[in-house]
Amino acid sequence: MLSRIPTAALRGVDALPVRVEVSLTPGLPTFTVVGLPQGAVREGRERVVAALKHAGWPPPTRRITVNLAPADLRKEGSGFDLPIAVGLLVVSGVIEPERVDGWAFVGELGLDGRLRAVRGVLSLVAGCRDGGATRLIVPPENAAEAALLDGVEVRTARSLTELVAYFTGAGSLPVVPPRVAGALAPRGGDLREVRGQMVAKRALEIAAAGAHNLLLVGPPGAGKTLLARRLPGLLPPLDREELLEVVRVHSVAGLVDPGRIPSAERPFRAPHHTVSHAGLVGGGSPPRPGEVSLAHRGVLFLDELPEFSRSTLETLRQPLEDGVLTLARAAGHLAYPARFVLVGAMNPCPCGHHGDGTDRCVCDAAAVARYRGRVSGPVLDRIDLHVGVSALNVDELRGPPTGSSSGEVRARVVAARAIQAARFGEGDTRCNAEMGPSQLRRHAAVRPAVARLLQRALDRMQLSARAYHRILKVARTIADLEAAPEITEDHAAEAVQYRELDRVG
Repeated sequence: MLSRIPTAALRGVDALPVRVEVSLTPGLPTFTVVGLPQGAVREGRERVVAALKHAGWPPPTRRITVNLAPADLRKEGSGFDLPIAVGLLVVSGVIEPERVDGWAFVGELGLDGRLRAVRGVLSLVAGCRDGGATRLIVPPENAAEAALLDGVEVRTARSLTELVAYFTGAGSLPVVPPRVAGALAPRGGDLREVRGQMVAKRALEIAAAGAHNLLLVGPPGAGKTLLARRLPGLLPPLDREELLEVVRVHSVAGLVDPGRIPSAERPFRAPHHTVSHAGLVGGGSPPRPGEVSLAHRGVLFLDELPEFSRSTLETLRQPLEDGVLTLARAAGHLAYPARFVLVGAMNPCPCGHHGDGTDRCVCDAAAVARYRGRVSGPVLDRIDLHVGVSALNVDELRGPPTGSSSGEVRARVVAARAIQAARFGEGDTRCNAEMGPSQLRRHAAVRPAVARLLQRALDRMQLSARAYHRILKVARTIADLEAAPEITEDHAAEAVQYRELDRVG
């Protein structure tokens, strides 16, 4: 007898439909799983047998062959336990084959027959839906995540006993209602809590409004980290499409809390400077998303930027330019989304006091050049805003809060993002920082007077074409914050001022 049970297999952050084919034939009692099963999939045989025995339906003492089709796709993870068990229950006659038509199954089994959560459920649900399944059973801990996706009915079962009772007409399984994102939780504190630094605060607002990359340069204790950690509080909440992208990445990485409704809050990732290549961009065996993908649609904060290894920083070039990270491995190519706002922080020199107006700096010109040279020109070119952060005096530290609150800035950012959404329509471009050359010519065209100003800046600062285009994008965002239809000389001049390292270099 043969049964075919739909499920899905992860491949990167996506999932492909899989059919679990279970065959029962005469012969010596064996249990074989074929179809490129890896690690946890191979071990799943023991979990499935034990779970079925404890639930009261031991597998028949015959030759059991399980094929995971397509057979040339590597299968990883423990989510195949449940579909294999259901296939065995069907060929054993416990469940009638027609009762499971149109159903897909995802879940790990405990030895007592209970269902346990698995990672990557949102992607797996999408894979099952793409394979033609209209109804799905998942463990209860995965229900909130699975219900975010439209077009499929999701039910939960706590154990094999409950599942069999439902398919034999002796019980019921709860339907998980469609879910929306949870409420936003305050993060990072209020921008007004940061004393002084009005230029840096303005740069944060521009970065949030246009999704521009930002580099803060200043002495230790000037407030660079405080400023960076307040950027998530200035960003608008994730829309539904962005939320699904973010949850999918975090779920594949195993970072979604079981049973908790995902929030529309944007990610904020701050890896230590000792992070490895694989930790930053992804990889490993099995491959997992790295920090750049976990920061997708959010913020990636790299504190003490020059302390990161140069080779590690160079891996940021592609995701900063393309918004996607492609890993080439022997088993194939994997693409991870990586559309994030990069915020870097660094000291002006090894001791941190170069140019602070005191005589505390002990670094010579060669030491300063070597220190800044740890961050390559191509990486700096991809950072839109270079901003100096100066040390504060006692009066500034003791004075009252200054500037706008995070809520006020966020309102202006949301208004600017709405202008950009109307400008770009239904395409893939969402923010000014994502504009391509043709969009830049169409939406950031400048008058002759502005063009002359930018030409002088280009000649004096010896900017690359990429840096010039990024200045135009920043100027377009500054204009959007003022709801101005065109880029003026003031907008362009302010954008040029945010190339701190180009001026000092």
